[in-house]
Formats: sequence, structure tokens, C-alpha cells
Amino acid sequence: MEVGTHTRGVYTSLVPEGGQPGVEESRHWTDVEVLALLCVWADQRVRDSLKSTLHNKYIFQEISSKLERTFGVVRNWKQCRTKYKNLKYDYKVAKSNTSSPGKYMKFFHEVEAILLDRGLDEVLLGMKKKFYDKEKPTAALESEVVIEIDHCDLFIPPTGTDLPPVDHLNVVTMSDAGRNWSDHEISNRLMQQGIERDWKQCHTKAMGSSVESGQIAMLEGDTYAAMDLEDRNCRSESVSPIHLGGTPQEDQGLITGRSLYLGQWYPPDPFLEQTESGPTHGDTLSTGKGRKRKADDAASHLTPVKKIVENVNIKQEETHIPIIEVHSVCSLANQDPETKFCSSSKRNMASKQELNIGKKLNEGKTKQIFEIVDQPGLVLVQSKDQITAGNAVRKDQMEGKAAIANKTTSCVFGLLQESGIKTAFVRQHSDTAFVGAHCEMIPIEWVCRRVATGSFLKRNPGVKEGYRFSPLKMEIFFKDDANNDPQWSEEQLLEAKFCLAGLAIGRCEVDIMNRSTVAIFEILEKAWATQNCTLVDMKIEFGVNIKTQEIVLADVIDNDSWRLWPAGDRSQQKDKQVYRDLKEVTPEAMQMVKRNFEWVSERVKLLLESKSSGRVVVLMGSTSDLAHSEKIKKACTSYGIPCVLRVTSAHKGPDETLRIKAEYEGDGIPTVFVAVAGRSNGLGPVMSGNTAYPVINCPPITPDWGSQDVWSSLRLPSGLGCSTILSPDAAAQFAAQIFGLTNHLVWCKLRASMLNTWVGLKVADKKLQACTL
Repeated sequence: MEVGTHTRGVYTSLVPEGGQPGVEESRHWTDVEVLALLCVWADQRVRDSLKSTLHNKYIFQEISSKLERTFGVVRNWKQCRTKYKNLKYDYKVAKSNTSSPGKYMKFFHEVEAILLDRGLDEVLLGMKKKFYDKEKPTAALESEVVIEIDHCDLFIPPTGTDLPPVDHLNVVTMSDAGRNWSDHEISNRLMQQGIERDWKQCHTKAMGSSVESGQIAMLEGDTYAAMDLEDRNCRSESVSPIHLGGTPQEDQGLITGRSLYLGQWYPPDPFLEQTESGPTHGDTLSTGKGRKRKADDAASHLTPVKKIVENVNIKQEETHIPIIEVHSVCSLANQDPETKFCSSSKRNMASKQELNIGKKLNEGKTKQIFEIVDQPGLVLVQSKDQITAGNAVRKDQMEGKAAIANKTTSCVFGLLQESGIKTAFVRQHSDTAFVGAHCEMIPIEWVCRRVATGSFLKRNPGVKEGYRFSPLKMEIFFKDDANNDPQWSEEQLLEAKFCLAGLAIGRCEVDIMNRSTVAIFEILEKAWATQNCTLVDMKIEFGVNIKTQEIVLADVIDNDSWRLWPAGDRSQQKDKQVYRDLKEVTPEAMQMVKRNFEWVSERVKLLLESKSSGRVVVLMGSTSDLAHSEKIKKACTSYGIPCVLRVTSAHKGPDETLRIKAEYEGDGIPTVFVAVAGRSNGLGPVMSGNTAYPVINCPPITPDWGSQDVWSSLRLPSGLGCSTILSPDAAAQFAAQIFGLTNHLVWCKLRASMLNTWVGLKVADKKLQACTL
């Protein structure tokens, strides 16, 4: 074995040659990758889906996505399916050896626990521990280097890019442990640093780097730049160092001038003279194999050259290599992996979202608004560690409140935007601030109530606390701290004749805000119900987007904005009312208030998840119905519902139709069947007569015989209950309404869709009236 190389432990497959169930494509699965696959497989939902859907592409695509999203393992769905089959086959063969099956299969006990659902929680915990333990040596080999540079003309982002000039560069390096890094692993490592490049792009770039190796400047040491992976093997070779300004010898990392700005493969500068670089005499260091690399001290440019590398034709890229002066290098190689990951994520967020903050536009009791100079139309909303009550009559500092409030607001606006509600929220910028659209705020608080409590009882004597409003009770208050925010009527609001960002607030705008408040409350009420919490009441504010002149939900929605009663019990309230009710503000009391706020901020994240699942299975009589079926699938996707297309004929192959039905009934996932069959529709009635799941007929109607064909979907024998909907979008909507009974995220999308349809009609009518006048 060659010195410096590393051999991975490989368990020989028990599948006999020529009899294996599937060839695992591409590179060998490492132990870490197999552990990640087993962790995903152990998930209850995945196991249920796999019971009867071995050949279902969708479930393996989901497994592949979870592998990458949760564990950072990049494998396509075919590779996941093949490995899944092979693991089951190896288990079967090892099981036949009753003496010691563990000898014949490395992950025998883990696979057995998954297949038999026996002691799975303990095994899953062990697998995750093994996964992260195996990742630690790799993580320890990685380092991140922060390099200070001088700005120079040679280091300018290409025209048209959004990348701002920077004073620091983050270069990810990896030690030479003889590891053979695959293209997928390189792509995955770049993705962890916020750089999106697929494995093909990494392969092409790395092969180009191998050709250009004579032009790459490095530092002597044990580390290699992420993109300098010659021959796919990180071998230890050194060349002339670039100048380090006062950097200690032991901290000198290895960098490549050509790929410092990792967010972009830079094209050549067409205005710079191109000369072909050749070897130059100078100080060079011999490599382990006796080869030498030399780098010119001056800026050099590469011309397109075709070379043969390992029997592969590579067209060399025209790449300009800037010469830079490095002033300082800070190595983070010895940090704890978890700490390093967190700090790296924060640095990446700071570098990606570096903002040029301008003047303060406004300041309230709990937040400040700043303009963003280089991003017109956007503002930074910065929360404060301050809590108030009674229009700031009571005011205290609560350490950490800014982060808690910002987290709550970001999650709530994320849920509303995902549902389809228009908001001013753009993205979370930091722990305590978010970026939003610049709006001129309408000075009105819209209060929506489900349960009578608080100030409503004072203004309406005789109404008992706990009275439930159905429909919701709406109130509006004019924002005027000097007069304690007086209550207004709609007529007062109309007579105020507000005009903000060029938009006059009239009847249409008031109605839109009224309807939107109800929809927003109902969406959040439905979401909080999944956590067994009653949303008692809530206040929100609207603004006019200065760019689009649209009314959008603005300001913030945090624990100051609502009343929350877990299990409907006022004594367990978790909102700011606890602070309002304090007779005396003490450190212990403030800690209790803070714990309540933290409880809400943790629970609000769960509102973005759904505990229930479901799918739509579209059965088409032939491929001629594919276009019609694709419309159903597209509409289902808009509601977040997975949709599967199958081809079967109840007339020509009833046995196959019933087999497909049984396949989807057997895995326990709630399913709605949609039958797409033209002419004589036997598909829907046959399915309806043989399954307890909902069946929807959605026949593709043709101009010639459509009026006659539709009767085969409408006139059914007794005992059949399938509905008939002609529009593909409407069929998908009906399926979504079925799933919305148990899935609050689907229900929220439906509710927002109703609101947007109503608003669209209202705005269209206003425009028409303006044209008529």
C-alpha cells in the first residue's frame, strides 16, 4: 500500500456475485453514510411508507433529501434504494446463520431493530451517537482560516454579482490524512459553507485545478485548500509561499489565490492581457514524489489549453490568479467541532447578510427601525431588551427579550408567508433583528378576539369573562399614547382620510384589513390548537409597502401581541399579561416572565411542523390523460401535498388496478384517490366500491362526446360514494380540504387562498369603478 494513503474498513457483501439485488452506484458507502441512512430508515413515517412501496420513487427521493438535510450525506434516490435493498438482503442472509449473525453483517442489530421494531429508541440513540463519534475525527481535521487582505484591483467581483467587497475571507482547508475525497463530499462541504455547487461542477473545477497546479501558490504545511484536490487524492505537495505579513510559522495555512472567493467561480478579466505562464526558476520545495511546482511572483494569466489528465480531456479555464498580501491568519482547527460549527454559521450569516445600516427611521418602545443604504425598499427591524405595559407606564429591562421576540416574530411571519399571507417580513438577519420591506405604517391597531377578557370586560360591563365570540369580535384602536390609544369605529377611520405611500385609505382598504385580520387570527388559532393552546385575542398592524403600494401585514407579532392560554386555562397564561398583572416587579418575577416568553418562542417553532401526513394518488386510464393529471399534481404541490401519478385501467386490467389500490392502502398513509379516465369512466366507480379511502372523479372532458361521457362518472350504482369534479385545480383543492381536517399547514394554505381570492375581487372592483368614473 502506498505511503500516505488510507484504507477504509469494508465489510464484504454477502450478496453472491451475479445474484445481488442491486449494484450500488458510484463510490462505496462509508460507515458514517450507512449510519445516517439507518437513522432516516428508523423514522416511523419512513418505515410506514417503505412497507408496501419498495419501488416507489417518491419515498426514496424523500430519504435522499432527509439524508442531505439532516446528516449532510449526499446520495441520490437510486443509490438509497439500492443500499436499502442490499441491507435487507444482507440481513436475510446473516439471519440464516443462527450461530452468530453479527459476524456476517456489520449493522445487523441496527437493521434487525428497524425491521422488527424492537428496542428501536435505544438503538436509534446509539446509531446517532456512533454517527457523530465517527464524524469527529473528520471534523478535527478541518480548519477554517480567517485572512485579512488589502484591497487591490486584481480582486474585484465580476460585474453583475451581488457580492460586496470584504475585508476578510473564509477559506476552508482540510488536513492530508490520505483521505480520498469524492466529488459528492466536496460538494457537500461547500454547501455547508453556504456555497451551492453540484458534484459535476466540483469535479470539473477540481480537474481544472489539477491541470493548473503549476500556477497555484500554496504554503508549506499539512493542510490543503478545499479545491486543490489533485487526482482526487489530497497528497502533500508544496510550492512557493505567498507573502505572509507577520504570521507565525505554525499558523500558516495553505491557500490558493485562484479560489479565495469561494462563493463564485470567477471568469477571466477580458481587459487584462493574457500570457501563457511557464515554469520559472526560483525557490522551490521538492514534493514527496520528486516533482516540483513553481509559481511566478507576478500576476499571471492562463490561456485555454487542452491537456490529458488520467485519460480525460479537460479544457483549461481562463482563470486570473490574483497576487494578494496576507496580513493575518487565524486558525480555528483545534476548536470543538460543535463550537466551530456554530461560530462558522454565524460568520457565514454575517458575511452573507452584511448590511450597510443607515439612519434610524423610527423607534418604538420595544424596537428600532433602520434604513439599509444599499438596499432601497428594505429596513432593519432591531428588537430591544425592554418590556412595557400600560403605554410604557411600567417599563423594565429583560435580558434576552430581543432575541426571544425576534425568534417568535420570524417564526410567526414564516408560517403566515408559507400559508400565502402577504407580509413585510423578508428574512431573519440576526438573533435580534430581521429585514423587512419599508412600509409607511397605518396608525391603527386591529384587535381580534375569540374570548372575552381584559379591557373588553371593562368597556362592556355585564359580559362574563370567557364568553366565546363566534364569529370573531373585531375592534380597532387609534395609536395615540397620549390618549391611551382610543377605540375608533370604521366610520372614524374612513373620515380620517389617511394617505400613506401614495395610497388613500378608503372603504376598499379598510375592508381588506378587516378581512385579513380575521384570516390571520384563524390561521394562528388553528396552528396554536395543535399545541393545545387557545389563542384568546391578538393585535396586529398593517403598513403600505412604499414600492408596491400594497397593504401588507407589518410591525411584529411576538408574545406582546396576543394572549395564550394553554389548555384554555387562564391560570396557565404564557403571554405578557403575566407581566401586566405583577403587583411588584422583582428579579424572581422577571425570571418567571422570561421563562414564559422562552416557552412561547420554543413552541412557536413547532407551528411550522405538521404531525399528520397524506398524499394524493392520481390513477389515469392511459398516458393520453397525462397533461390533465399533471395539472392536478401541480395544484396539490401548491398545498404542500405529495402527489403520485399511476397508469391503470379498470376495464382492461382490473386486477392490476386493485393491486395498486392495495399497495397504497397497506402503508398506513392517509390517501385520496383521483380517477382520471375519459370516455366510459370505470376507474372511479371500481375504486370507490373497493376502498374506504375518498375517491374523486376528475374526467378529462372533450368537446365532442364530453356531455355524454360525464354521465359514467355521475350515474353510479348504490353503495358508491365518489364525487365528480371536472376542474383539475378544484379536484386538488377538494383533496386539500380533506387533508386540512387533520393537517393545519394545509388548512392554513386553504384559508389564505380564500382571503387572496376575496382581496383580488375587491381590488379588481375598485379598479373597474375608477375606470368607469
